[in-house]
Amino acid sequence: MKLNIKDTFNTQLPADPILENSRRQVEKACFSYVTPKHTAKPELLHVSSEMLKNLGLSKEDAQSEEFLRVFTGNTVLPNTKPYAMCYGGHQFGNWAGQLGDGRAINLAEVEHNNKHWAIQLKGAGETPYSRNADGLAVLRSSIREYLCSEAMHHLGVPTTRALSLALSGDQVLRDVLYNGNPDYEKGAIVCRVAPSFLRFGNYEILAARQDVKTLKTLVDYTIKHFFNHLGEPSKETYLAFFNEVSQRTLDMIIHWQRVGFVHGVMNTDNMSILGLTIDYGPYGWLEGFDYGWTPNTTDRQHKRYRYGNQPNIGLWNLYKLANALYPLIEDTQALESILDTYKTDFEVKSLVMMRSKLGLETEDVFDASLIQDLEDNLLLTETDMTIFFRKLSDFNKEEVSEGLEIVKKAFYISTEITGEIQQKWDAWFQRYAERLKQEQTNSKVRKENMNLVNPKYVLRNYMVQLAIDDADKGDYRLIDELFQLLKKPYDEQPIYEKWFAKRPDWARHKVGCSMLSCSS
Repeated sequence: MKLNIKDTFNTQLPADPILENSRRQVEKACFSYVTPKHTAKPELLHVSSEMLKNLGLSKEDAQSEEFLRVFTGNTVLPNTKPYAMCYGGHQFGNWAGQLGDGRAINLAEVEHNNKHWAIQLKGAGETPYSRNADGLAVLRSSIREYLCSEAMHHLGVPTTRALSLALSGDQVLRDVLYNGNPDYEKGAIVCRVAPSFLRFGNYEILAARQDVKTLKTLVDYTIKHFFNHLGEPSKETYLAFFNEVSQRTLDMIIHWQRVGFVHGVMNTDNMSILGLTIDYGPYGWLEGFDYGWTPNTTDRQHKRYRYGNQPNIGLWNLYKLANALYPLIEDTQALESILDTYKTDFEVKSLVMMRSKLGLETEDVFDASLIQDLEDNLLLTETDMTIFFRKLSDFNKEEVSEGLEIVKKAFYISTEITGEIQQKWDAWFQRYAERLKQEQTNSKVRKENMNLVNPKYVLRNYMVQLAIDDADKGDYRLIDELFQLLKKPYDEQPIYEKWFAKRPDWARHKVGCSMLSCSS
C-alpha cells in the first residue's frame, strides 16, 4: 500500500511542545502530536471504492492487513506524525473555550491526481482535547457518519467524505440519551477524508487568547493552501478570504435546505472553513415538512438549530468568525458589508433554489408568493418533503384537477385533505399550472430537470437505524445496500423502490429515528 504523503498542517504550523497525552490547555499552537490507540480486534466492515481511487489506492490495497491496521489506528504510516487539532467554539450560542479534536486523530495528508486530502480517524482514542471523554466512538454513530457523508456527496452537497468503517473489537460505554443509563456498545472507527478539517473554531481560539501571531500564521497557511487564488497576505486578501468563506457557507446551507437536511448541532466548532458539511452527529432529514424541526435532543427546548433557522445560524457563526479575523483586518465596516451580502444573497439564492425544485426556469415577480403559499400548504397536514417534491415532477399543467392525486403518497394522513385544506391545495395547483404556462420547457424536460434537484432517496433516520440494528447483531448487509442506493439518489432505481416511502409509524418516536443526542 503506497500513499503519496504530503503533510503540511503539522510541518508548517506551530506544534504543542508537550508530547505527553494529558488533558490540558494548549496555547500558541495549532495541534498536538498524538498516537492512535491500539484496538483489541479490528475488523473492516466497509470501504468506499470511490475514496480509495481518490487517494490512489486499489481494492487489493483495501484487502491487505496493512490497510486494516493503518485505518483502525493500529499502525502509523511511515514518515508521518499523527496529531489532534486545537480549536475552540461557540456551542448553542455560548463560548465554550478550548474544545479541539477530542476523538479525532489526523493521520496524514495525501496528494493524488492534483488533489489534496487530509486523512482522519474518528474514534481512535484519547487526545489532549478529550476532556473527560474516552476519545472512542461506537458502531451506531460510526455507521451514521460513514453512510451520511457519502450520501451527501452524491446528493451534490459539499461535505467531508468517508473512506472506511471498521469495528475496533473493544466495548465502549455510552449513555445514548444522557438519562443516567449508560451501556456498553460495539466500538468502531471511521476514516474521514477532506481537503482540510479546519473549522471556524481553529481561528476563534487564537483570537480569544489574543494570540495574533499564531492567528496570522494559521490564516496565511489556510489561504496559501486552500484559497491561493486570492493572492499574498494583506488586508484585502483577508477580506476576500472571509467573503469566500461566507459564500461557501451560504451555498452549503442552501443545499441543506434543498434536500431537507438538518445538521442538528451547528456550533462554530462544527463549521468547516471550506464550506463542507462536517461532523455528522444528531442530524436528520425532514420527514414531515416542518421549519421548526430539530433532530437534536439537547436542542429540544430552544430549537436553535431547527431546519428553518439554519441560514440564520450560518450568519451568526460567520459573525463569530469575523470577530476572530478582526485583529488581522481592523475594519468593522468592511466585515459587516460582507455579512450584509450574505443576507441579501440568501434571499436571492433561496428563491433560485426553490424555483429549480418547482421546475421554473424563468423568473416571475409572483414566484415568491407562489412558493410561500406552497410552504404554508405543506404545513396544513403532515407532508413528506422528499416524496412531495419528487412526485410533483409528474404534475401536468393541463390536468390541474389531478394535482392532489399525484402527490397523495406524500401525505401521512390523506383523509385530512378535505374541506378548507383541499380548497387551498386546489387553488395552489391552479396557480402552479398557470405559472408553468409561462415556461418554454415541455413537461418531459421539466420533469427531468426537477428530478435532478429533488432526490428520490435520502438517508432517513429510520433507514440508518435499521442498518444499525442489524449491525448490532453482526449482519452488515444493509450498510452496503444503503451505501449503493445512496450513490444514485436522483435515479429511479426500481430495485430499491421500498425505500421511497414515508417514515413508518414504528419509527415516529423510536430512539435513533426521531430525536438523537450529540453522542449519536
